[in-house]
Amino acid sequence: MSNYYAGMHINTPNVVSFARGDVTGDRVPDNVYLTGVMTPDSPFIQNITLLVQDGRSGAVTRVPLGENAGYNPTLFLGDFTGNGVDDILISIATGGSGGIMYHYIYSFVDNEPKLIFDFDAYNEQYQYEVSYQDHYKVKVVSLINNETYIIDISARGSEYLDEIYDENGKLKSPITGFVNPLSGLYPVDFDYNQQFELLAYQRIAGRYNADSLGYVLNTLAWSGNRFGLQNQYVAIFGS
Repeated sequence: MSNYYAGMHINTPNVVSFARGDVTGDRVPDNVYLTGVMTPDSPFIQNITLLVQDGRSGAVTRVPLGENAGYNPTLFLGDFTGNGVDDILISIATGGSGGIMYHYIYSFVDNEPKLIFDFDAYNEQYQYEVSYQDHYKVKVVSLINNETYIIDISARGSEYLDEIYDENGKLKSPITGFVNPLSGLYPVDFDYNQQFELLAYQRIAGRYNADSLGYVLNTLAWSGNRFGLQNQYVAIFGS
């Protein structure tokens, strides 16, 4: 067994991430942990669980996660709702080829865990249509706000384009792409008011997953009782 696992017991949870801050709202710093069961000779972690130890009383609250297995689980504490109390952002990499991530945000005021962001709900809500167009274009339609974006793929090279277009730039047959689920969710305080917004990344794929055309970038901000879409951009690769 490698030194990394020395002293660890198989099937016994270990602390895999730690952060400290006031998440209960009593102005006393609390201890926030992610625990998980390590896999020998692998970075894969199972049974990832959120634990919060109240800084005043020492009491521990355990919160199981819906998706609780993956790689490199991390914690970030910050105020996303504007109430002056830190919320808990949990991020877990799936390890898949699409770079897909699991993300949860919990509010923990008065030691009451409340899920305020769920990556599954986000992925269901933010849907897209991707279709190749004549003359070396790809159209991306965001259904949640009915916005359309056009990506110019004319610089992709003849080997790629000749499979898709005839000599007149017309599609040989209809081709649809897709937008991956969340591949990154980043806290950013865009307006410097001590309240964090979220920057969500979703990769745009063409004919197959590795055929990356760019990213949809959604900025989400807390609006009363949920995160709403603030701004949306499509980022493309230079050539």
